[in-house]
Amino acid sequence: MNTARVLMVQGTSSSVGKSLITAGLCRVFARRGRRVAPFKAQNMSNNAAVCLDGAEIGRAQALQAMAAGVEPTSDMNPILLKPESDSRSQVIVNGRVWQTLPALSYQQRKQFLWSHVTAALDRLRAAYDVVIVEGAGSPVELNLSAGDIVNMAVARYARAPVLLVGDIDRGGVFAQLLGTLELFTAEERRLVRGLIVNKFRGDPTLFEDGVRILEQRGGVPVLGVLPFLGNLDLPDEDAVAIESASHMSAPGAIEIAVIRLPRVANFDDFDPLQSEPGVRLRYVDSPSHLGHPHAVILPGTKSTMADLAWLRERGLADAIVLLAAQGTAVVGICGGYQMLGQSIHDPKGIESSLAVLPGLGLLDVRTNFADVKATHQVQASIQGGPSWMQTINGPLTGYEIHMGETGSDRPWLQITQRGPTPVSVADGAANATGRVWGCYLHGLFANDAFRRVWLKALRPGFEPVAPPATARVQAGLDRLADAIEAVIPFATLTAILEQGVDS
Repeated sequence: MNTARVLMVQGTSSSVGKSLITAGLCRVFARRGRRVAPFKAQNMSNNAAVCLDGAEIGRAQALQAMAAGVEPTSDMNPILLKPESDSRSQVIVNGRVWQTLPALSYQQRKQFLWSHVTAALDRLRAAYDVVIVEGAGSPVELNLSAGDIVNMAVARYARAPVLLVGDIDRGGVFAQLLGTLELFTAEERRLVRGLIVNKFRGDPTLFEDGVRILEQRGGVPVLGVLPFLGNLDLPDEDAVAIESASHMSAPGAIEIAVIRLPRVANFDDFDPLQSEPGVRLRYVDSPSHLGHPHAVILPGTKSTMADLAWLRERGLADAIVLLAAQGTAVVGICGGYQMLGQSIHDPKGIESSLAVLPGLGLLDVRTNFADVKATHQVQASIQGGPSWMQTINGPLTGYEIHMGETGSDRPWLQITQRGPTPVSVADGAANATGRVWGCYLHGLFANDAFRRVWLKALRPGFEPVAPPATARVQAGLDRLADAIEAVIPFATLTAILEQGVDS
């Protein structure tokens, strides 16, 4: 029976670049002909992806699978936590909803969940030559280490050598890396086979003294100093990336304002818009930042009713309705689509203690929450809808992740396939002008024809020139892998992998 070699990427904290480095390593090994798969035991993110069988996993693991050239599966992310509030998350186990739990109750179930982590990793190791494992947050949160199921517990189980990543761009890289090494137990420290300094700006030779200091004080070799890589056109794992989004507007650009909801989900839906030259995409959370854009987008959310109440509290609901009356395009995707309707009904208390909540009233639809979650990869086609859609030919692709069902008298989208199964399901709604519309289809703007036609409808005469969305992502993955190989020789990686941690 095949048992894959395992290499683990841990970080000194969240957002130091673990996810992208893991993706880059997957691409590096795949380009050398290795059958490689990514793995992350537990992920916390509302930015999710849907596998072919309908299983739900973290967006980062789906990107890493793309880098590896393989189809994503739930074994690559057996536990996904989707926060619904500051203290409660929906727990996805093996791609399916398991329970919604407060933080303390989740901690008490770690032993049960650990069995799913190890089983998923074992299945991957039986099917691939190499597994690149990503850790989560910091591996030395001492108050949490006893219940660890994602960092050193996985490394010990798989006997995996660990690469430790620090982010020099945020400052304090010596404290990050040396402090983390110091807090490891002796057994854990023996698993660390190399340090990576990530996001370096400028001439790396200026950091040669830094490398020497890290190696002398840490007793671990520095494998490489990776450059800061901007504009990779790769989806971000969580909403940290949009929390400091600029509100400046480029002169003459098509301006699109995405509402930064407290529980925003799948915001990478809008990356293809942001990649278009001549389009300015900005995330806003107050009426004062909304301005007068060409379009406003209400994105997906993990908690539609709570975020709809937040829209009203912030004054954004009234501002969006006013802009729509003035002719501004308003779009809703998934939870945002539900908000645009007349009302949202939750008789079973799926999301809220409120049985019904009025929507923004911009679309003539009503949503009913159900306790069955729809998760599907889909193909769809346009049938009916506003006149600007009528030039779009061929199928659209995307995915569904939603709890509610929304009835519409004016659907413009026909879902023709869910996973491998042919279906006929109407979706979407638009108002009489065609300026206000919505649907459940995540990934809609990655369909190049749809994106370009909509942008032209926003500003006649505009000519989108961005390369196809999928090609941009693939090019970003290649650029990432090139940067890693330029700094860390493949022979070094394979030597660490082959040596393992038994010697």
